[in-house]
Amino acid sequence: MSQEWNLRSRAHVCSICQKPLEDRTTVTSVLKEVPGGYERRDCHPGCWATETRDWEPFSQWDGVYLAPVKEEKKEALKKEDAGELLRKLMTLDDPAMKNVVYVLAVMLERSKILVERDTKPQEDGTILRVYEDRHNGDTFVILDPRLRLENLGEVQQQVVALLSGTKTLGEVSAEEEAGETAEPQTA
Repeated sequence: MSQEWNLRSRAHVCSICQKPLEDRTTVTSVLKEVPGGYERRDCHPGCWATETRDWEPFSQWDGVYLAPVKEEKKEALKKEDAGELLRKLMTLDDPAMKNVVYVLAVMLERSKILVERDTKPQEDGTILRVYEDRHNGDTFVILDPRLRLENLGEVQQQVVALLSGTKTLGEVSAEEEAGETAEPQTA
């Protein structure tokens, strides 16, 4: 299901009136379900309140818009951090990495980098969690794989190995696929 791996950046202009969003002001963010994924809309709260629409949002929240800050050049060989690794995994769209993606998101939530904005139970019993990056406003829609406690240690070791560079994405993906096929099936 490709909807599990969506990343949407915050807009810098209101999606309704097209006027720029101002630094440190309230912004209403909305996810709309569209074929093949989600469309993110960021707008002034007043524009959102007065807009007429024939659809209901998948998710909606208010936040504070922070204007982008020009970053200094990074070191050429900088070790990947958890946020960068999460973004890379989201773009790869590898279902075998769902456990690693979820653990990274929880790590970033506990570090107060991501904030959970919404949860959406699905018909098949799974849960999609909507996270927003507090610093740049990017939105992540992540499947909660319902990890069992006995599997958590292994996934945490994989995350540490990826962050430290001792394992590649391919090696961890192969481990995940092998672990899923070895788990007993329940009826």
